[in-house]
Amino acid sequence: MIARITGRLLEKHPSRAIVDVNGIGYDVQIPLSTFYNLGEPGSDVMLRVHTHVREDALALFGFGTPLELQLFERLIGVNGVGPKLALAVLSGIEPPELVGAIRAQDIGRLTRIPGIGKKTAERISLELRDKLPASIALAEATSPAAAGDGLRDDLISALLNLGYQRAAAENAVGTVMKDGADGFEPALKKTLKALVRRSGLGTKD
Repeated sequence: MIARITGRLLEKHPSRAIVDVNGIGYDVQIPLSTFYNLGEPGSDVMLRVHTHVREDALALFGFGTPLELQLFERLIGVNGVGPKLALAVLSGIEPPELVGAIRAQDIGRLTRIPGIGKKTAERISLELRDKLPASIALAEATSPAAAGDGLRDDLISALLNLGYQRAAAENAVGTVMKDGADGFEPALKKTLKALVRRSGLGTKD
């Protein structure tokens, strides 16, 4: 099984990256949370990998952080959640916020993730609430999202009112919050600049 890929980034797209390792190009499926933190093509990259084997295919799923990988592997263990849906979950919510929603049994927040209905949200919440290891709980407790939920929600709400897509808005706000926020207006300006830089992603519908 392939557990990690280290090489040169050939291409990056919102749902996949191609990494050159000694002349071999690996096509790796990724969530938006990983895409936003990748460098530009030509830069060095290291991805933690989950190798998914089926009778008719072998697929690689790559992640930029251990938290993303751990959550992905727990999500695909939930009845009715396959790899593609697990990627959609990680693309629709920041990992620490996902942890918080699961631990709080926040079905409403989970159903706001594109592709997640009420029944699936209930299964995720029920089956994973007591299966999150201490390392994931700690990541939630020490994350900027846990410390600034009010500001985060205000920023996302403002971006949605401006017409930006929720997934892109949440990821951009998460990036700005990690760097520290001095208040609503400065954080909003930083977030808008981040959205403009992201290859057209997050632009208005």
